[in-house]
Amino acid sequence: MKKLALILLAFAASLPAQELDSHKLLNPGTDSWPTFNGDYSGRRYSTLAQINQTNVGSLTLAWAFQSRSQGSFTSMPLVVNGIMYATLPDQVFAIDARTGRQIWHFQRPSQGGGNRGVAMYKDRLIFTTPDAHVICISARDGKQIWQIQIADPAFKGFASMAPLVIRDHVLVAGSGDAADLPGFLLSLDPMTGQTQWRWDSEPKPGEPGSETWPQDSDVMSRGGGMLWLTGTYDPELNLTYWGTGNPHPVENSEARPGANLYTCSIVALNPDTGKLVWYFQPSPHDTHDWDTNMTPVLFDANFKGKPRKLLAQAGKEGLFFVLDRTNGKALVSAPLGDSDWYSGWDERGQPIPRKEAEPQPDGALVHSAITLWNAPSFDPQTGLFYVNERDWINVYYLTIPGKKAQGWAGRDFTVVGKPFLKALDYQTGKIKWSKEGTGRGGGSSGILTTAGHLLFTADTSGNLVALDPATGKTLWHTYPGAAMGSAPMTYELDGRQYVVTPVEGVIYAWALPAR
Repeated sequence: MKKLALILLAFAASLPAQELDSHKLLNPGTDSWPTFNGDYSGRRYSTLAQINQTNVGSLTLAWAFQSRSQGSFTSMPLVVNGIMYATLPDQVFAIDARTGRQIWHFQRPSQGGGNRGVAMYKDRLIFTTPDAHVICISARDGKQIWQIQIADPAFKGFASMAPLVIRDHVLVAGSGDAADLPGFLLSLDPMTGQTQWRWDSEPKPGEPGSETWPQDSDVMSRGGGMLWLTGTYDPELNLTYWGTGNPHPVENSEARPGANLYTCSIVALNPDTGKLVWYFQPSPHDTHDWDTNMTPVLFDANFKGKPRKLLAQAGKEGLFFVLDRTNGKALVSAPLGDSDWYSGWDERGQPIPRKEAEPQPDGALVHSAITLWNAPSFDPQTGLFYVNERDWINVYYLTIPGKKAQGWAGRDFTVVGKPFLKALDYQTGKIKWSKEGTGRGGGSSGILTTAGHLLFTADTSGNLVALDPATGKTLWHTYPGAAMGSAPMTYELDGRQYVVTPVEGVIYAWALPAR
């Protein structure tokens, strides 16, 4: 064992300097995956085409990494300078991206679970922990550099998001299982962990947006709106885009009349100051726990014959929106499936909730298409937006009525649910094709599209699949023994393209047979 350790240490010392060039974040090469979604846009589209429709049937296992620890890889690995960085809660692994061999392992035990990955700043890796800390370690050897606490675990505060690095800012947020904590986004100094600015998803009394909360109670100060999924960034506009979570008390509307800004919203912030530039609210006055944290996907494309800077999101409320990301104006507002919780659209293109669909003491039956946190994808070749979602019929019960309700204040039960993979035309919101799941799972895997005219994801029976993104036809599949709770990613090293799929405690790397 000592000899093996010495060999691994010598190997690590021989590696190129483990430092991320900041230009890689703006223009990632095909040999890297340097941030949560691969690049700042959130499109999860790769220009790699070595693996394509003509040869995808020959994919074989290139290597597999077994963590030997409890927990599943729900995180998104990074690849920088030939090294992969992957996380479990409280753990970070450095892995040779060519062979799958472990280089080093960092571990710091805590209570709780959930981690969506690391961010990289120069020669540092930064990640969050289940006990609401942010930790910075060396990318070369995994040694800790600093740590800070951003929420209180005593009040069930935790953190799970992969941070977002924008120049010399590390953007990160805490979350909470308790239903009466306020949501916020922090910008941290990557060298020290000190807070540079804080944006709160609930305004202070007298600030814009405070008029959408009751003025005669303290509900606004503890009203939710957690941020728990990594945002995106437009370097030309210098705006970063984030989705926020549901308001509190969750299923009681009487305690918080109004739209409850800026919960269940897409927000555009200045990354240097934290100042709110614009907002759009996909689920006003939410009463169903329909977070809008899902990835705000950025792309430039023609819309009605004119080039536009666009943002697209499919949210947990079961709606699809395309916005002008310069100002937040809605260009497309459309359902992902059958939804009966809203009656139409307001002048901003936001849905108008139906009072009858709110939780009731004797139950309210609600039909909606629901998306989860797993990553969507936009393919510029097809012009289609892809998302895994579930058509659900739920019953929502109000269990704690009144204006002084706290916590969840209700319960909900799924009557029936069908998972689908759907492809949407970004110019109209219409569904181009839909593929129904066949297993008992929930269609919760993320999606990757590539220039090889392929879409990689996992179906609801636990199969890893490659589809034709234009039609949804299955071109390749394999069964790794469990469901994928993360999303595929891809990179190329030494002229060989790898497609990586984390599945429970194993990371699989697929490639064409070596020549």
